Amino acid sequence: MINVAILGTGKIIPEAIESMQASQKFHVVNIWARPHSRDKAAALAEKFHVDKFTTNLDDIISNATIDFVYVGLINAVHHEYAKKFLVAGKNVIVEKPFTTSAAQAEDLINLALSKRLYLFEAVTNLHMPNFFAIRDALPKLGNIKIVMCNYSQYSSRYDAYKRGEVAPAFDPQLFGGALNDINIYNINFVVGLFGLPKKISYAANRGFNGVDTSGIVTLEYENFLAQCVGAKDSVSPCFLSIQGDNGYILSTSPPNELLWFDLAIRGHEVENFSHNEFARRMIHEFVDFGEIFERSDYAAVERGLQVSLNVMKVVDAARNQSEKS
Repeated sequence: MINVAILGTGKIIPEAIESMQASQKFHVVNIWARPHSRDKAAALAEKFHVDKFTTNLDDIISNATIDFVYVGLINAVHHEYAKKFLVAGKNVIVEKPFTTSAAQAEDLINLALSKRLYLFEAVTNLHMPNFFAIRDALPKLGNIKIVMCNYSQYSSRYDAYKRGEVAPAFDPQLFGGALNDINIYNINFVVGLFGLPKKISYAANRGFNGVDTSGIVTLEYENFLAQCVGAKDSVSPCFLSIQGDNGYILSTSPPNELLWFDLAIRGHEVENFSHNEFARRMIHEFVDFGEIFERSDYAAVERGLQVSLNVMKVVDAARNQSEKS
């Protein structure tokens, strides 16, 4: 088992711990929290039978038995804490989004590569068997023409936001908003399959503090267009669609779960596929990370980091273009 320490006590942490334990790859040995969240760390440790919790980062940095640190903190500090542990010689898993800029991403990547440390971004859909099956099926579609992704989910914090209560998820200074959060899954899906586009634009609905509560990223590739819709202020059916001149792929599940997809080739019946092995969405990524580490597959680390960097380049361009318009 691979020993891992958890940083954070927020909403994502219980699901992450459950998934790590269910993966049978990772053994959670410590949970770190800021002093004001000490009681939350204690409760999580008790609930998930984790031996230790702490408010002292040195307890984790100095523990040579800890193989990985999982950074599950707010977006704005991903780079700071990931770098701290990479410098200390620890392998790191960073919750999505990887960082808040491509420059930060390059900084972490260069540091990890120079020390040959394992650095992963925890973005669920890129590690699912259904994603790999979609990638393998793309040639059957002929020439790709249109890609559309929609992940719209009314945020549990949006009503409070409308009352003027700003949580980190809706604070632009902390890199909250739809682009940095919910649309990250769509962008990862497209960039993970097709790489960097030649042109990027972003149109957003903005709240009273300037945060993008929903928006549409348009990615222009050499021979096709892709649109990524992300909304935290409204809801609709979610889907991923890839259209070619010989057929299409359609998934009507949320992009962060990618539970199934249809493959329709002209002249053939529509086929439905569901290759994912686990019902809990995050298990796949931790199994993947664990297996890469166990087989010392550093080339897989490098491939994953290139996708993470490309996604941050798209986010940078979308953000900058939107701010100028």
